[in-house]
Amino acid sequence: MPHPSWNESYASGQLPWDTGEPEPLLVEFVTSGAVTPGATLEIGAGTGTNAIWMAERGFDVLGVDVSPLAVERAQAKMEGRALRCRFAVWDILAAPPPGGPFQFVFDRGCFHVFDEPVERERFAAHVAAALAPGGLWLSLIGSTEGPSREVGPPRRSAREVTVAIEQALEIVELRSAEFHGHGAKAWLCLSRQRTMQAQPSTRND
Repeated sequence: MPHPSWNESYASGQLPWDTGEPEPLLVEFVTSGAVTPGATLEIGAGTGTNAIWMAERGFDVLGVDVSPLAVERAQAKMEGRALRCRFAVWDILAAPPPGGPFQFVFDRGCFHVFDEPVERERFAAHVAAALAPGGLWLSLIGSTEGPSREVGPPRRSAREVTVAIEQALEIVELRSAEFHGHGAKAWLCLSRQRTMQAQPSTRND
């Protein structure tokens, strides 16, 4: 079932995360050649800004969001445009989205909204199930770093991020960044589909 607060946010126009511009960290990642056009999934695609930007550059994109209102607005942006970009209402915690496997998965501030560790683990597991061999997941996650604030993205520690993701995927990079538009600190986390299971930790007692 859709989370009612997300639809309420889109109905009221209270959308601090919807800047109307493609995420600069995504732009930097794509233009650097770190990922090439192919089957792509955006989780929490909102009104479609990032998904459409990627489609304009040759990516074949499925954007999913739990909010039907967000999906309707994203679909409206596609009217009359011959791009390989489509949108669907989908709850990533329920199951991996259809249409995979995907070579690239992107989320800007979706993984971090889940408070319970088991939910974040399920999120990562469903991303892993949706990825093609060698596929990449780029996630921008609210960070515990930075000054105190009353508003902004949820904060997750580096430990919370790695505990949730490392079980399902290989973490390639985890570094400090910030969200465009309001400067809140973020983690940029790049993970990829495993070619083999992670090995047990070695302890030297």
